[in-house]
Amino acid sequence: MTEWLLAGLVAAYLCGSVPFGWLLTRAAGLGDIRSIGSGSIGATNVLRPGNKKIAAATLLLDALKGAAGAGIGWWCAGTPGLLLGGLAAVIGHLFPVWLKFRGGKGIATGYGVLFAIAWPVGLASGAVWLVMARVTRISSLSSLSAFAAAPVFAYLAASTQVSVTVLAITVLVFWKHSANIGRLLAGTEPRIGQKG
Repeated sequence: MTEWLLAGLVAAYLCGSVPFGWLLTRAAGLGDIRSIGSGSIGATNVLRPGNKKIAAATLLLDALKGAAGAGIGWWCAGTPGLLLGGLAAVIGHLFPVWLKFRGGKGIATGYGVLFAIAWPVGLASGAVWLVMARVTRISSLSSLSAFAAAPVFAYLAASTQVSVTVLAITVLVFWKHSANIGRLLAGTEPRIGQKG
């Protein structure tokens, strides 16, 4: 069991570390996405050059790799593997071995994990994101609000184990958004679709 769990976590990390945003923008001739905007490889930064199709593909693929990481963990070790595999996939996205551990901020991959481990939590958190995005037009604030609410949704709709896993993901998401939080407090955070 321990060996299978360890193998599942390594595989989930490697799955999560596939840098789809970087790969797609390079393939499209847009250069290194890490050299513009926030420097992230995630969908919001991919959108900044204006290619909505590549941004949408990045969003979908990053979410799928989060769900896949959780699925790999479940296949290897059941429920403990499901939760830890999802967390490993998020860590892989944040710190991909292929890009010298310089990755994204975990939003889409985190959503993929939420849907895989407790889909009602994913739906509720997604609804928070949509409302906040409609009101504020600020992606980072919408994402932070959704993930701040996610552990509460997990506690109410799932289990303590799920809520602990979701809380760990939330802490990582907030940590990776420290620069965004600074810009939000300063009133200089870019709005959705805004370049720079």
